[in-house]
Amino acid sequence: MGQIRKQAIISSIVIYIGFFVGFINTWLFTKNGIFTPEEYALTRLFFDVGQLMYAVASLGTISVIYKFFPYYKDNLDPKENDLATWVLVTVIGGFCLVVIGGLIFEPLIVQKFSGRSPLFVDYYKWVFPFGLGLLLFTILETLSNNARKTIYPAFLRETGFRLITTILITLYLFNWLSFDLFIKVFSFSFLITAILLAISLKKNGQLHFTFTASRVTKKFKAKMITLAAFVFSGQVIFILSQVMDSIFIASLMGLVPTGIFALSSYIANLIQIPQRSMISITLPALSQAWKDKNMQEINRIYKRSSINLLVAALFIFGGIWLNIEDAFRLLDIQSQYSTGLAVVFILGISRIIDSGTGVNSQIIMTSTQWKFEFLTGVLLLSISLPLNYVLIKKFGIEGSAYANLVAFIIYNAVRYTFLWKRYNLQPFSIKTVLALATGIIAYFISYYALNNMTGWIGIVLRSSLFATIFTATVFALKLTPDALQLVDVVKKRFGRK
Repeated sequence: MGQIRKQAIISSIVIYIGFFVGFINTWLFTKNGIFTPEEYALTRLFFDVGQLMYAVASLGTISVIYKFFPYYKDNLDPKENDLATWVLVTVIGGFCLVVIGGLIFEPLIVQKFSGRSPLFVDYYKWVFPFGLGLLLFTILETLSNNARKTIYPAFLRETGFRLITTILITLYLFNWLSFDLFIKVFSFSFLITAILLAISLKKNGQLHFTFTASRVTKKFKAKMITLAAFVFSGQVIFILSQVMDSIFIASLMGLVPTGIFALSSYIANLIQIPQRSMISITLPALSQAWKDKNMQEINRIYKRSSINLLVAALFIFGGIWLNIEDAFRLLDIQSQYSTGLAVVFILGISRIIDSGTGVNSQIIMTSTQWKFEFLTGVLLLSISLPLNYVLIKKFGIEGSAYANLVAFIIYNAVRYTFLWKRYNLQPFSIKTVLALATGIIAYFISYYALNNMTGWIGIVLRSSLFATIFTATVFALKLTPDALQLVDVVKKRFGRK
């Protein structure tokens, strides 16, 4: 777990730097007098529709890479490794099908969005280069992660992409770009990061192309196709469940509510930063552990990921919710966005639940029971789609947040039960309860002690008090061994100096 912890920490730092850059971008998008909520919402729709394009065009190949990469690595010379070649050929073909489908269904898109979200209709075709860039970058990122090179792709995804956006915003602020040109250049942002990652992989000898089928490909071809077929459906279903909320809101309510929901989602998603870095690090380790039939290692990763991610999620959510109203006022966020505060809270609870169940999805995905991941994806979609549609129409954007909460409680409960019954794996202990109690107590002490403090001083004092109480309790109760080991590492290094 030491290597996983080390890379997870570095990746988390990189991701937090990226989120800081993203925070600056989001502030500029939502601050009074720069962009309208409709314009901000359009950039968020690019992400959601681009992810849907990626899910369809990738044709399930991401799971194939994670599942079979260890076999290619252990049995072939790097120059004989043809996995990257066939994966890229497959996804490029998949994206061609996406483009054809997108053009065929364009009249339907115009019909559904022209009334309430005409700006999206105006720039609909510019989503395609954005989706292509996201697709190619994700494939290259997966190949890099499996080669245990996770830092640079994390930097490009989380920080590099956002720095490109910062440059574009700056050019827009100085009137060197019109909004029309801003969006058109923005649509190529992920293509730029994909090219940079490809150059790095090629330079470091981690990207080879050969159209000669290797013995590993010949041996596992049928199994890879079967896996891709099942995972493809599950992946599309899962992405649909993730992005359809904003698409439904844009279609049913318009771009202003979509922009409000997008900002609320962005804030809630801060909670999942550690989870995102943990997933990219643990997937290759889990694939190798399943290959080696090392159930002890799988159990350890499951338990450690659960308590570590729960502690991190509670810490981040507590800090956000203590200060969010003051932060909106001090940062001069447009008044419409404050109507989404309830959405932040509801989605925040959902993210805590998802983080606290650890890497259950990744364990199932890399096991021989990966078909179950597809079935849970079907369950998630069957719950979230109708719930989103009905609750959005009845309660607006808060309805979508409630739909997400209900769907993810059921989704994680099913996966938890499966791993417990099938493999006798379950991540919870008394430390889980203590972590929840720590977060709640630290929050209420900080809130009631300093609730009358306002401005930046109030934010700093509340955050400091909460962080002190929470961190001290985590160490006192020894909730996570990784935190204690990290302190030991720091002490040793400090002692050497």
